[in-house]
Amino acid sequence: MIHHLRRFMPVFDWGRSYDRRAFSNDMIAAMIVTIMLIPQSLAYALLAGLPPEAGIYASIAPIILYAIFGSSRALAVGPVAVVSLLTASALGQVAEQGTAGYAVAALTLAFLSGGFLLLMGVFRLGFLANFLSHPVIAGFITASGFLIAASQLKHILGVSAHGHTLPELLISIFSHLGDIHWITVALGASATGFLIWVRKSLNPTLRKLGVPPLFSDMLTKAGPVAAVVATTVAVWAFDLAARGVKIVGEVPQSLPPLTLPGFAPDLLNALLVPAILISVIGFVESVSVAQTLAAKKRQRIDPDQELIGLGAANLGAAFTGGYPVTGGFSRSVVNFDAGAQTPAAGAFAALGLAFAAVALTPLVYFLSKATLAATIIVAVLSLVDLSILKKTWGYSRADFVAVATTMLLTLGLGVEIGVASGIAISVLLHLFKTSRPHVAEVGLVPGTQHFRNIYRHKVETDPTVVSLRVDESLYFVNARFLEDLVQKRVTNGCEIHHVILMFSAVNEVDYSALESLETINVRLKDMGVGLHLSEVKGPVMDRLQRSHFIEDLNGEVFLSQFDAWRKLANSPVPTAAQ
Repeated sequence: MIHHLRRFMPVFDWGRSYDRRAFSNDMIAAMIVTIMLIPQSLAYALLAGLPPEAGIYASIAPIILYAIFGSSRALAVGPVAVVSLLTASALGQVAEQGTAGYAVAALTLAFLSGGFLLLMGVFRLGFLANFLSHPVIAGFITASGFLIAASQLKHILGVSAHGHTLPELLISIFSHLGDIHWITVALGASATGFLIWVRKSLNPTLRKLGVPPLFSDMLTKAGPVAAVVATTVAVWAFDLAARGVKIVGEVPQSLPPLTLPGFAPDLLNALLVPAILISVIGFVESVSVAQTLAAKKRQRIDPDQELIGLGAANLGAAFTGGYPVTGGFSRSVVNFDAGAQTPAAGAFAALGLAFAAVALTPLVYFLSKATLAATIIVAVLSLVDLSILKKTWGYSRADFVAVATTMLLTLGLGVEIGVASGIAISVLLHLFKTSRPHVAEVGLVPGTQHFRNIYRHKVETDPTVVSLRVDESLYFVNARFLEDLVQKRVTNGCEIHHVILMFSAVNEVDYSALESLETINVRLKDMGVGLHLSEVKGPVMDRLQRSHFIEDLNGEVFLSQFDAWRKLANSPVPTAAQ
């Protein structure tokens, strides 16, 4: 019973060895993350088009549930920039911001996302995320960073602007330049400049002054809080709200309420695809962060358990007034660097946020939206990675095209089309690469038992023997390619008596590929050419033996390529089928 609980609820695993030292480290990490999360949660709710309290609510129950079901010991779950942008894009199609329908749609989106992630985890489908290539994800996130920053310029400038694509946003902003509110600009620009300085220079400056690393890190992470406090006091002291500065206003002073998503068929149908896209992007981002942090401590995470943990977190958000959440890169790194030992650090941070929701929300009444926008803009600067274009251009033009296309579609047509196209491009790129597998003709390296590409190395060959090393698993996409390649090579060499397929890199042969191998065997047999296999892996051989292919093979199966070469080189021509 306990074993099954530990499998689905990792809290029963790490909780057994929880001690005072872990508690102390987790509490310190929780304090630092809580300080960071308060302004971030408010800001990301603004980005999603929701009331600021929704960001706080989405950071309480989801974190606690992830601490129970998640497998990462450092991942910090909550609202993040990209998911908030995707949420705003999805909800804008079904309801108007500021309405009750918009808030219900956010709950429904979290419910669908949580349910999808949970089902994927139960059926152990985490491997599907591997079909999203890293360059494509990097391109999408970079483009999203630009979109997020552009969407927040209206708050910095104090103008009204709308749009879900970069052209729409820029055109809308430029058309309202005459309405710029200069007091808001002063607040927003000051906050942005201060936050950039904090991120780039504060920590090194404090270290030079002799401040201990722990305190300098805490002060750096508290930079957004300082910006919030300073601008809030300025708005209150100078009554800037009366002079046109837009403020957060009244935020409910309470714990997260119990809420219900909407279950209207039309709403569910409209949000199903966006929920799937949000789930996939959120999962890929979370797992990549969790694996990176786990590797630093020689720990491991279970991707399928991560699906369950993230699914539970999103379901928690759906029933406590939140919206879709996932593991955030910046807060997870902060959590890790602050010394978090277990997921309990997240639970303690949730308690800190719950206290903030009850006791501190009246203090943000005069908080300007320009400050929150500045917080978002500075936070998403870390998402932008234009170097991926240069790297992929130099390494793989196909990957460059995939990255550039994803970025352009995201910027020009919106995040939903961008992420959908990214998924499609990743799959098509995989199919394209595997549809034309690398097949090298190899020869014997003199004085050794090794075989290498005849066009790259000085090797021994025999005009009567063709050795082809297949460097890819064989399945329906590339089966005909191998069939045609063998046919072309044999018809080009009239002295060929034997063809050896070196299967050292073949991990799988599906039924379509089996039929192609049978066709190759029959054709070569009719031409008086023997077909042989070498270095076939055990699982592949087991499957081939279930068919009649091995019995009908017009040749032999050799344990090694050297054994095949030693026996077949300069051997007599096999008898052709009559």
